[in-house]
Amino acid sequence: MPDPVRLPYSQLDQLPDRDPEETAEWRESLDAVTAAAGPHRAAYLMRRALEHTADPALVPLETDYVNTIPTSAEPEFPGDEAMEARITAWNRWNAAAMVTRGSKLGLGGHIATFASAAWLYETGFQHFFRGKEGTGSGDQLYIQGHASPGIYARAFLDGRLNEEQLDHFRQEAGGEGLPSYPHPRRLPWLWEFPTVSMGLGPLSAIYQARFNRYLEHRGIKDTADSHVWAFLGDGEMDEPESTAALALAGREGLDNLTFVINCNLQRLDGPVRPNFKIVQELEAQFRAAGWNVVKSLWGRAWDEVFALDTDGALVRRLRETPDAQFQTYATRDAAYIREHFFGATPGLRALGDSLGDAKLLELFQTSRAGHEPRKVYAAYRAAVEHKGAPTVILAQTVKGYTLGAGFESRNANHQMKKLTGQEFRAMRDLLELPIPDSALEGDTVPYWRPAEDSPEMVYLRERRAALDGPAPARKVTPKPLPMPSPKAFDALKKGSGSQEIATTMAFVRLVKDLMRDKETGKRWVPIVPDEARTFGMESLFPSAGLYSPKGQTYDPVDRDQLLYYKEAKNGQILNEGITEAGSLADFTAAATSYATHGEPMIPFYIFYSMFGWQRTADQFWALADQLGRGFVIGATAGRTTMTGEGLQHADGHSHLIASTNPAALSYDPAFAYEVAVIVKEGLRRMYGPDAEDVFYYLTVYNETKVQPAMPAGLDEEAILRGLYRFQEAAAPAADAPRLQLLASGTAIHWALDAQRLLAEDWGVAADVWSAPSWTELRRDALACDAARLDGEDRVPYVTRALEGAPGPVVAVSDWMRAVPDQIAPWVEQDWVSIGTDGFGLSDTRDAARRHFGVDPQSVTVQALAALARRGDVKPETVKEAKARYGL
Repeated sequence: MPDPVRLPYSQLDQLPDRDPEETAEWRESLDAVTAAAGPHRAAYLMRRALEHTADPALVPLETDYVNTIPTSAEPEFPGDEAMEARITAWNRWNAAAMVTRGSKLGLGGHIATFASAAWLYETGFQHFFRGKEGTGSGDQLYIQGHASPGIYARAFLDGRLNEEQLDHFRQEAGGEGLPSYPHPRRLPWLWEFPTVSMGLGPLSAIYQARFNRYLEHRGIKDTADSHVWAFLGDGEMDEPESTAALALAGREGLDNLTFVINCNLQRLDGPVRPNFKIVQELEAQFRAAGWNVVKSLWGRAWDEVFALDTDGALVRRLRETPDAQFQTYATRDAAYIREHFFGATPGLRALGDSLGDAKLLELFQTSRAGHEPRKVYAAYRAAVEHKGAPTVILAQTVKGYTLGAGFESRNANHQMKKLTGQEFRAMRDLLELPIPDSALEGDTVPYWRPAEDSPEMVYLRERRAALDGPAPARKVTPKPLPMPSPKAFDALKKGSGSQEIATTMAFVRLVKDLMRDKETGKRWVPIVPDEARTFGMESLFPSAGLYSPKGQTYDPVDRDQLLYYKEAKNGQILNEGITEAGSLADFTAAATSYATHGEPMIPFYIFYSMFGWQRTADQFWALADQLGRGFVIGATAGRTTMTGEGLQHADGHSHLIASTNPAALSYDPAFAYEVAVIVKEGLRRMYGPDAEDVFYYLTVYNETKVQPAMPAGLDEEAILRGLYRFQEAAAPAADAPRLQLLASGTAIHWALDAQRLLAEDWGVAADVWSAPSWTELRRDALACDAARLDGEDRVPYVTRALEGAPGPVVAVSDWMRAVPDQIAPWVEQDWVSIGTDGFGLSDTRDAARRHFGVDPQSVTVQALAALARRGDVKPETVKEAKARYGL
């Protein structure tokens, strides 16, 4: 935990001290104990005093419901506040106009979020957010998804978007529209991070900030000037992912990270904490995790009122008032506020009576720190200057601010998609925009922007030039990586001789060799959620080291062993503990480093296959949205290879989930040489001169087998396309029944055993095919179907590969039948699939495979049944086979 930072001001400075002498005595006593017995004794006495009371108000994780930074302690505002107010007003107008114009097509959009957060963004754009035109990487901005109209409005103001593009908000089918939310795949020059799947933004931001440090500590990129800003909603913090990694950020002192939580007290349907206080809850949560907390709640109008609170009654009342009630105050008249808020105690009533109606309405309807640029600036300055811990800014705003009484603080405002003409006129007047009435007479509200040589536009350009160009922005400078020496790949292609190794170990050996490459070895980023030893990766510990910003501050228990647990500040392995979500956030940061930092990295994230796509499919979608590149390894794959582990460890469906992600190239290799071919191609395709925005998903197994050498003459392209004949039937008789056995992954061994049983016991000749990718076969076939509609004569690869192959096709895998069934429509032969549908179970591999009907004997019976349906064998043969094999 970082050392505490002594601030030059106190949150309590803005509140009256009714007995300064008593306060001084307490402080002197504490100083005396510290001087005489040391700080630990002083802390002990303070804890004893706190334990003595049961009053929750004395719990130190929460402070009063007032600003952390008093007005008197705010730094000098460096900008032209009036100029920035005009720029912000234009952005507010154009954001509302864009959404309202789109609503005529039924497309809509969100208005209220940006309306409340406009100053939170604009203060950053004018003074803090660094662009990418300087020498560094710039800042990384995680924009709150529902605020995207405001970001488009600013891009329109700074000349990066035009009116036609704004009018194509949420109209993407033609290829030129603006996506509704931050989406790098749809608008790759603007957006860096997809954030509207709420909860993923905060999680990803933490791991992005950590990965920035990782790059710096490993000497790959100086990221000292890069700051990560995550803009979040208070309702978004309900998502478990939002707070899942707070302790990591606090533990590692990520002072290059700032969360800005827009506390407008509303989620999508109503108050965030109707009967409680979300700001206080978040303060305690973040403070407990080791974060620096800055509360920016009240505007300057509250200062003189706090000065009148000599007995603390006002502060107590603010702290006890639940959020839903405060939301009500923001929509009611002065009489209601005077009676229901200030009427709680005689002292408060007297305070309320001293305030005029206009003052009461200003306090409760508009005076929020999040709407005052000086207070936002002070909070941001405090965040970037704080060292040793990340900062969260809890900024209070009014949802729908400046949009009129019909929007502001209303429960339904998240669903309100347009303003009326009357509301636009009121907004124009409130924002003091020079838009004539004549421009508002038509059915379509106009966009508006100052002239290019106007003071506002000159100021905007100057501010962004001083901050290294426009933001947000995504910039990709191609930086192809050289292909590593073929030696490592050739080693797997030679096979394992008489040694039995699992494909998991084959992959680990390959990567270990590739990490030694002089050119690209340092760019590999191994990521594992605390299962490295399970996957045989402990050999990497002493050579590559596990990354820790503190290095290794202890003597490891296994230091005298060859493969000891070695942590290092420049360590290469990211061992994340038991968190698939955190590991995938790590992977995403590394997989997009080619764009974020101009440094292509080669991450591989290895995990129990069951705990990958099933748990984190939403993050895989975000990875695809963010155009990530790298290798995702589902280890200990399949429904039946995990002996004794049972249902929650038995994966028979991740390939089906992966097949839904267009950026995922999914493979289920059977042999080590297939792993080598696929990884080699992946490196070329993702990191070569014509790099593509895809990532590879490989499933590998923990079942040890002799790995054969790559067959002579086998075209590697066949492996990559997804199907090739591995072993033909041995010299079948001329009248022997024929069939084709297709298998992927570990199921290839069941097919080979079934091939032998069919020949020896039933005189049936079966060819065995390896199918490294059912999904890629299907995608090729779909592309061919689409091409034929355009008049091209294209035949799917799977159809061509099996053309003329005699007999039915029987497909088997350790996955549910829907995985191989993906290619059934393009197989001209009779089709049968066998798989592991249903829930997993604990038992031996043989017993589990017999249970699911995928063991060699079951495959044999299914093959005979397929032949019987064609009349190639007698029906009685199937019954005889079942009896012989005890099925």
